[in-house]
Amino acid sequence: MTIFAIDLGLSKSVFCRLDTASGEVRFGSFATHQESLRKRLERERPDRVVAEICPLAAMVHDVASVLGIEVQIADTTQDAWQWRNVKRKTDQDDALKLARLSALGQINCVHIPSPAMRQWRKLVEQRATLVADATRCKNRIRALLAVQGLQLPRGKNGWTETTLAALAERARPLAECELLDSWRGSLHIELQRLQASADLLEQLDARLDALAKGDRRTVLVDTAPGVGRRTAEVLVTVLDDARRFKSPRQVAAYAGLTPRRYQSGKMDRQGRISKRGNPLLRAVLNQAAWAAVRCDPRFRDLFLRICGGGKRRRKQAIVAVMRKLLVVTWAMLRDERAYESRPAPPAAAAA
Repeated sequence: MTIFAIDLGLSKSVFCRLDTASGEVRFGSFATHQESLRKRLERERPDRVVAEICPLAAMVHDVASVLGIEVQIADTTQDAWQWRNVKRKTDQDDALKLARLSALGQINCVHIPSPAMRQWRKLVEQRATLVADATRCKNRIRALLAVQGLQLPRGKNGWTETTLAALAERARPLAECELLDSWRGSLHIELQRLQASADLLEQLDARLDALAKGDRRTVLVDTAPGVGRRTAEVLVTVLDDARRFKSPRQVAAYAGLTPRRYQSGKMDRQGRISKRGNPLLRAVLNQAAWAAVRCDPRFRDLFLRICGGGKRRRKQAIVAVMRKLLVVTWAMLRDERAYESRPAPPAAAAA
């Protein structure tokens, strides 16, 4: 078998061609471009292409897949990828290490979604970025007003049309402000940024709504308790092919909702959740879990059973609900079935 391992760079990539039968190793480089990679692979015709996960890894996956070559995209978060106490580290060393780990079967492969799914996921992530930008903008406005001894109503009441109109009356273009009134100019800038974010969110929501309506999986997941359309599209785009997960524990580990574990000799200790995987998935699951606790007895009883009605274990309880909700929605996607409400087990209800 010949393995073509690539250490990807922004402008130039270094490759290592390893013949596992003879042990022969050859190095080279090519411009980091889709066409350059295609020509190089056509010339080399390897049995397998290996690359580390990075923004350019999807390009390698797409080009190699079209040519019918096996592709491995390596997860570099494992201990085998940590360089400690090394005297030399070069691009060739990286590529050779990648090739040797692949030959030994030590590559933990990352799933690469289809190009269409990647673009959809990028839109979902962009929406989350816009929402975060709008939240930061609102916080800056509140802080700006607090310095002047002014306060806005709490929560959503602070951003009604009436409140925004009152803020606009206080604001002034920066060029028209005296130095002592420059806060009005800053307020004017922040209000413009807030309006720009709202306009972009409206455009993005319209596009995402059109995509969600045409996707059967999003419609199915939307039937789960606490899950709305925005949460459903995150679940669909992040999980992608539900059948690639073999067990509930595997899908929970993918989302970073399984405990860390340290085992040595007689010691076997579990810690907090690993928080590996997509942080946006955990964020929307957290919001959906609280909603599910309020509206569905199945999840409410699970929450109460773990926290025991007190406040000390509420965090652990909501993480358990997040994991349960993730497993339920994964099973819905795997089996292509809508949510079926079921009563909680009698033992859980009695507890």
